Amino acid sequence: MIRAAWVPLLLCGLAAAQQGEWPTYGNDPGGMRYSPLKQIDRSNVQRLKTAWTFHTGALKPESDANKKAAFEATPILVDGMLYLSTPFDQVIALDPGTGARKWLFDPKVDRSGDFSEVTSRGVSSWLDAKTKARRIFIGTIDGRLIAIDAKTGKACRDFGNQGQVDLTKNVDLRDPGNYQVTSPPAIVDDLVIVGSSIGDNRAADVERGIVRAFDARTGELRWTWDPIPWAAHNTPRTGAANAWPPMSVDTAHDLVFVPTGSASPDFYGGQRPGDGKWADSVVALRASTGAVVWGFQVVHHDLWDYDVPSEPVLFTYGDGVPAVAVTTKIGHLFFLNRLTGKPLLPVEERNVPESDVPGEETSPTQPFPKNPALVPQRLSADEAWGATRDDKAWCKAKIASLRSDGVFTPPSLKGSLQVPGNGGGINWGGAAIDPQLGLLFTNTNRIPFEVKLIPRKEFRGAVAEAERNRFQGEFGRQTGTLYAMYREWLLSPHRLPCNPPPWGTLTAVDLKTGEKRWEVPLGSMAPGAPAGSINLGGPTATAGGLIFDASAMDTRFRAFDSRTGKEVWSAELPASAQSTPMSYSYKGRQYVVICAGGHGKLSTKQGDAVVAFALQ
Repeated sequence: MIRAAWVPLLLCGLAAAQQGEWPTYGNDPGGMRYSPLKQIDRSNVQRLKTAWTFHTGALKPESDANKKAAFEATPILVDGMLYLSTPFDQVIALDPGTGARKWLFDPKVDRSGDFSEVTSRGVSSWLDAKTKARRIFIGTIDGRLIAIDAKTGKACRDFGNQGQVDLTKNVDLRDPGNYQVTSPPAIVDDLVIVGSSIGDNRAADVERGIVRAFDARTGELRWTWDPIPWAAHNTPRTGAANAWPPMSVDTAHDLVFVPTGSASPDFYGGQRPGDGKWADSVVALRASTGAVVWGFQVVHHDLWDYDVPSEPVLFTYGDGVPAVAVTTKIGHLFFLNRLTGKPLLPVEERNVPESDVPGEETSPTQPFPKNPALVPQRLSADEAWGATRDDKAWCKAKIASLRSDGVFTPPSLKGSLQVPGNGGGINWGGAAIDPQLGLLFTNTNRIPFEVKLIPRKEFRGAVAEAERNRFQGEFGRQTGTLYAMYREWLLSPHRLPCNPPPWGTLTAVDLKTGEKRWEVPLGSMAPGAPAGSINLGGPTATAGGLIFDASAMDTRFRAFDSRTGKEVWSAELPASAQSTPMSYSYKGRQYVVICAGGHGKLSTKQGDAVVAFALQ
C-alpha cells in the first residue's frame, strides 16, 4: 500500500505515467525517474527478452567528432509515439511496439566542428492548449533551440527563424563549439526554458551561463536569468556557472529548479573572488518571470569542477513537505524544502584546507550535510590499491607525492589529490525515487584525480614534456589567469584506479534520514577487474520492485531488487549504455528501453542501438 505522505505527489506528478506514458526526461516534471508499471516484477523479470532493436545510423558518415560521441539519450513516450535524439541532435520518432521509424529530423550539425561535447540526453514535448498540436523541442550541440511538429517531423516554421532560435546570441560567444545544449529543455505552461553546456577550463572569460525562457509558439525571448551578473565587473570578465544538466519543474508553485556549475575556470579562482553565490547551486526560479525565489549553494568558490551535475528531484518528505533532493559530485546528498530552500536534514559549515597558491583565496568553510557522504572523501598512501605488487607500490608512491588533506584539498603547484574526482561522486545520471519504498537510488563513482596548476610561463614546456612521455591526462589553458591546469585520473600503470574497489556503485538511501539502506558494486571496468565500474548514466525505478541500470563501462543491462540491491537479471547489449533507461506500456505490454551507443570520452564500446525489452 502506498503511504499517505506520498499520495499527493503520485496523483499530481505521475498522472501521465499512470496511462503508461513517459512524457518527460525524468517521467514526471519533478524528475523522479519512477514508473508505476508493474507487469515486469521481481517474480518474472528473468523472462525479460529483447522485443525490438532500432539502429539510428548516427555514427555515419565517419568523422573526427564521432570519437567524442556519447549516446546518452533517454527517450520519451507521448501520444503513442516514442521520441529520442542522437549525439548529433537528429530527432527520431519510433513506433513503440515495433521500433519502426516513423520520421527523422536532421538539424544538419556540421560534423567538422570542434565540439566540446557530442551528445544529447533527449528531447522535450509541448502540447498547444489552443490547437492541440504537439511540438518536440531539442537544444543542439551547435547552440540552437529547434521546434519540430510531433506528427510530421518537420520544423515548425512559425517558431523563431523558420523553426529555430540561435542561442549563441547575447552569451558573449568566445569559441564556437564550446557553447552547446546537451540536456532537454524544461517546459512550463507555454515556456521553453533552456540552459547550456560550456566547455571548461579554456579561459576565465568563457561564455555567459545564462538561463533563458522562450515562448513555445513564437520563439520570442520571455526572460533571462544570469547566475553571476557581477562577473562583468571582473578583470577579465568571468563566465559559466551554467546549467548543463536537466532542470525540474513544479508547475503547481510556478517553480523551475536550476542546477548550476562552477564559474570559469574550474581550478583557479583568483579572477573570481568570493563564494560565487549562485554558481554550484540549485536555484529555484519563478518559472513565469525568471525571478530568483531561493538558492542553495553546495560548494563555495569552487576549485574542483564540483558542479551540481544532475536534475534536482522533487518528492514529498515525511508528512507532506514539498521537497527537492540535490545530488552532488562530492557525494553529498541534500534534502531541501522545495518552497524555501531550507535544509530538511541538518547542514553545517566545516573548516576546509586553505590554498597555498599565490593569488588564490579559498573559502574557509564548505557545507556538509550531517547525513553521511555516499562516497569516500579521503585516500592515504597506506590505502593504495594495485592489481599487482608493482602497481600497488607505484600507486602508494604517487599518492604520497601529492598534497592530500581530504575532501576540498585545493589544487596546488606540486599536484593535489582530489577525492572524489570531478567525475563524482554522483554525475549527470542523478537519482531515481521509489515513493512506495521511500528510497532514493543513485549511482556513484569513486575515482581519485590528480590536479596540478602550472605557472603560465611553464605551460608550453609542460605540454611538450607530457607529449614526450605520453601522458594521458588533460590540459586546460585557463587563459586570462596566472595558471594553466593539468588533471588526470589516478590510475596505475595497468590503467586501473589506485584506490580500493568498488569504483562504482548503485546505492539506496532512506528518504527520511539520508542514511544508506544498501549499496552494491555496479558492473565492471574490464574483464577480470574487480566489481564496480566508473559509470555515466543513471538508474530507473519501477513499481515492480526493480531498478534498471546499464551505465557501467561493460555492455550489460541489469535489474536489481529495489529492496535489497540483489542483481536479479542482466542482458548483453550491442554496445555500452552510458544512458538512463525508461519504461512505458503500449497495447497492454510493458517495455523497458535503453539507448546503447557507448561514450567516446570514456572509451567504451560505441554503437547506435535503441533496445526495447519485454516479457516473453
